[in-house]
Amino acid sequence: MRLCYRARQFWLALSTHPTPAELDQARAVLSVEQLVLFSRMQPGEQAHALHMLSALQAQGETDVDLLVAALLHDVGKQRCPLRVWERVAVVLMQAASPLLAQRWGELAVDSCRGWRKPFIVAAQHSVWGAELALQAGVTVLAAALIRRHQTPAPADSNQREDTLLRKLQAVDEIS
Repeated sequence: MRLCYRARQFWLALSTHPTPAELDQARAVLSVEQLVLFSRMQPGEQAHALHMLSALQAQGETDVDLLVAALLHDVGKQRCPLRVWERVAVVLMQAASPLLAQRWGELAVDSCRGWRKPFIVAAQHSVWGAELALQAGVTVLAAALIRRHQTPAPADSNQREDTLLRKLQAVDEIS
């Protein structure tokens, strides 16, 4: 199931570009500095983030931290942009051996070179994204959601951050 989701997400990333109306939605949520950061993302990543924003808004979500996190959750990927074949390598290895893919991503966390690069980006982009987002003026809560978006949220926690994280992850899974 996860491989089908990733294959669909991969195809959409290659074939989808945000429309002017969708970009207007981002402008309504993000500050000027945050919008500059968003605009540096690849078009497929922008479209994915905008789809998440629309899904949250369709559910009646209005929490600004959640909406900002939805738009900027993958912004750390711009630190080391990936080629198509690198994205494919990550998806295939994560499906075949998630633990090995994770281990490769945790090594040499500052490297954007070498064969481990796509795994490093996959594992580290959330931390990088939170740092970039903080520099662009997001709140501490929005940055925490970005940093944790790949970490399972505790199902039994009623903390605001965990509740928002579960909502973010739910729309990420379907977008």
